[in-house]
Amino acid sequence: MSGAHPETPRPPAPPRIGVRGGAAGAAVVVVLLAAVFAVGLWHLGQGTSGVGWGDLLRHAAGKRTDVGGVPVGDVLTGSRLPRLCAGAAVGFALGVAGALLQSVTRNTLTSPDTLAVTAGAYFAITAVAAFGITVPLWASGLAAVTGGLLAAVLVLGLAGSAAGTATTRLILAGSALAMALDAATAMLLILFKENTTGLYAWGNGSLVQLNIDASLRAMPVIAVVLGAALLLSRRLDVLGLGDETAASLGVPLRSTRIIAVICAVLLTGAAVTLAGPIAFIGLAAPVLARLMAGRIRALRRHVLLVIVSGLLGAFLLLFADAALRGLLGAEGAASIPTGVPTALLGGILIVVLALRLRDAGPVRRPPGARSGPRTRRRFLGVLAVSATLLAAAALVGVLAGSLWLRTGDIVLWLRGTAPDLVDMALDERAPRVAAAVLAGAALALAGGVVQSTVRNPLAEPGLLGITAGAGLGAVIVVTSDSGGRPALIAMAVLAGLATFALIAALAWRGGLRPDRVVLIGIGCGYSLSALTTFLLLRADPWQTPRIFTWLSGTTYGRTFPDVAPVAVALVLAVPLTLGLARHLDLIAVDEDTPRILGMRMGRTRLALFTLAAVLTAVSVVAVGVIGFVGLVAPHLARALVGAGHRRSLPVAMLLGGLLVCVADTLGRTLIASSHLPAGLMIALIGAPYLIWLLRGSRA
Repeated sequence: MSGAHPETPRPPAPPRIGVRGGAAGAAVVVVLLAAVFAVGLWHLGQGTSGVGWGDLLRHAAGKRTDVGGVPVGDVLTGSRLPRLCAGAAVGFALGVAGALLQSVTRNTLTSPDTLAVTAGAYFAITAVAAFGITVPLWASGLAAVTGGLLAAVLVLGLAGSAAGTATTRLILAGSALAMALDAATAMLLILFKENTTGLYAWGNGSLVQLNIDASLRAMPVIAVVLGAALLLSRRLDVLGLGDETAASLGVPLRSTRIIAVICAVLLTGAAVTLAGPIAFIGLAAPVLARLMAGRIRALRRHVLLVIVSGLLGAFLLLFADAALRGLLGAEGAASIPTGVPTALLGGILIVVLALRLRDAGPVRRPPGARSGPRTRRRFLGVLAVSATLLAAAALVGVLAGSLWLRTGDIVLWLRGTAPDLVDMALDERAPRVAAAVLAGAALALAGGVVQSTVRNPLAEPGLLGITAGAGLGAVIVVTSDSGGRPALIAMAVLAGLATFALIAALAWRGGLRPDRVVLIGIGCGYSLSALTTFLLLRADPWQTPRIFTWLSGTTYGRTFPDVAPVAVALVLAVPLTLGLARHLDLIAVDEDTPRILGMRMGRTRLALFTLAAVLTAVSVVAVGVIGFVGLVAPHLARALVGAGHRRSLPVAMLLGGLLVCVADTLGRTLIASSHLPAGLMIALIGAPYLIWLLRGSRA
């Protein structure tokens, strides 16, 4: 009736599951338990000792059996069962942790890995080992939980919201922080190699156990945290209906999220303490559980979703470990951590999920990046100051070292009349400085192009998979001894371009939409890094430290022929990029303005991405894998001279060269006994700046 007041709509209640639906959920749990049991039996029959299922059955029947002089019972209790229990416990813990994090953020790409929880836990444990602190297992677990919790809080805080956060922003924040923590961890591994022996392989996730004691101590912790998570299940069900609805139904939003995140971090810390950082089980298991929930309604309730995610995590991890040993043999797989195949599959899963996500639009630029136009006088002044600082840094880089030189020595060296000691020093340092300056300029130019093309101030070549692809190509040549320097350069460039071609092909639908390009690039980067680790661990062990240092970004051992490809690429790319500066200005505004003015967005983005891919690939050849330069330098340039690309890109190149040159000089002079890779020094500079950028760009 017209005079009647409309009835206030009631908020939707959580879905009720009938008896039939509950039976279906219970059936899924039973099937998964059977699957875990079956893969556990397969897993139990594998190993390097030659003990097969026949031997295990005879031992179970009470018959004493030896294989190669070793009792089967000792093999079972000393190796097989500890590895099996560790795999089941770690997989279950990570699956539950991922389900909780995805629920509180309402983001299917959230996991302990993408929130940098795993990286934080690994860094904390490495720090304890590096400084020679002897602690019991529970204290190591506490350190892992502390590191993981701090990382999660930082990522969620920087992303702007604990729930409903845009996918690209959350993944960029987590991935970038993980890069910084991984760099800090790598620095500890290099500086304290005596105390951290074996942590590199363990750092990729290893189920190798000395005995079953660690698993038995971790299981009660996992059980208690699981109980707490199940007590939250009703709240999480309501939370999935939206913040306003949940608040109106009396759910305390803040405390629910805090408790869920703490539970997830506790589970991740226990898993990292037990088996190292095993990647992406915490992403894949809950995603598969939610896909199943689309068909089986009972699984939409968290009391079942959490348990199913844990069982799927246990199944996936045990299956990955058993499949790896089945493909490579027990002896061949002994040197490959279980986390390598899981990282490979996790990267693929991110790509698949990215293809299903809609573009969320550009990330808001931080205040320093939204600078208006500057005067020409200011631009010329900044350009002159930047060039002067770069020249001074290059001069110091040439003079500094174990033997400090004078400027007169450089003159004598150029004339060919320098003493032998001075001649040797400058023959080593001059190419290193040239490589640092040119590679830094190339990475900064590539970063400026990428950020404007995807309209995301947090993007850079290292986060788009191009660097990982070029690094994989170079490692293929080094580990296979299939050629010299020319083959390494060619393979790195081709692999970088092939990676970009793959990303472009996958993201082409809709004209290379920015969010999709970034997420696909991150997923490809994870998978390619896993392949690089696989090749590295399969190579000659004596080559591992050298390749690992190179992958951390270093100019050690460079010669002028190594620098030539970067110089040629810059000579060709700079005029091309400046010629496309107007296109970059328009693309950086929005998606509609360039189209209105007749620009073909797909082709223009393809050309710009190709340019960035080439610059990144040749930079990897010159200085290895260095991150953050392509992020920091363009931001500083825009803050100083404005957003116009004809002015910001030249300044960014000078600042990029300055950053890498200073980092390289500090890395080889601060600690006389150790040469710290420039990439790790850059990470120490880039990580605080990245935190400021993320904080300033919150919506």
